[in-house]
Amino acid sequence: MTAPSLVIETSTPHASIARVESDGSVDQRAFCSDRNHNALLFGPLAELLENREPLQLVLVGSGPGSYSGTRVGIAAAQGVAIALGCPAIAVPSILAVPSAENGARCLAIGDARRGSFWTAEIADGRMLEEPALCDAAELERRVAQSAAVFSLEDSARFPLPGALAGRIQTEIPNAARLWLAWCGTDVETRRKWSAEIPQPLYLKPPHITPGKRPPLVRP
Repeated sequence: MTAPSLVIETSTPHASIARVESDGSVDQRAFCSDRNHNALLFGPLAELLENREPLQLVLVGSGPGSYSGTRVGIAAAQGVAIALGCPAIAVPSILAVPSAENGARCLAIGDARRGSFWTAEIADGRMLEEPALCDAAELERRVAQSAAVFSLEDSARFPLPGALAGRIQTEIPNAARLWLAWCGTDVETRRKWSAEIPQPLYLKPPHITPGKRPPLVRP
């Protein structure tokens, strides 16, 4: 038997939310929005919570991906978990795609903006390393050395020669695959994820812009 679970994946504009019942059946709802996950998430969320067996677990995708979308998903997951008294656990969204699901070694890449990029190696359905930043030259080297490469974004975002850009598969994570990633991971990794407070997979420390006005009260 499976513990009734809710799964939220909002790290890309193609978001989804799913409910897994105790018999293992999955009811998934999908929606698409560039910037309004906070407005569109709660309709399907309410439908999946209404008149159903109490949840025992909430999973949520942690990216890397849309920072605002990921934060909306995590906030919703934590809210549901607090209300129902069950755990909320973050699972990397890059494990919820076909390339990661088949177990083969592959390279996930993404655009970190401002001329930087990120990469992470995946094999056997788990990350072999945390996503790490690199420049365009290092991105090209890593893509050239990898047998399989995927991204959650369009390959046009990457400054790569045509032959290398053509090898990149665009793959979109979803809630049902996030559940499979959780079920397929080892016990030690589950314990590690369960011990952490859900938060987005940060590629670098959050940027804080100093205020332009002088402080009202000087130290």
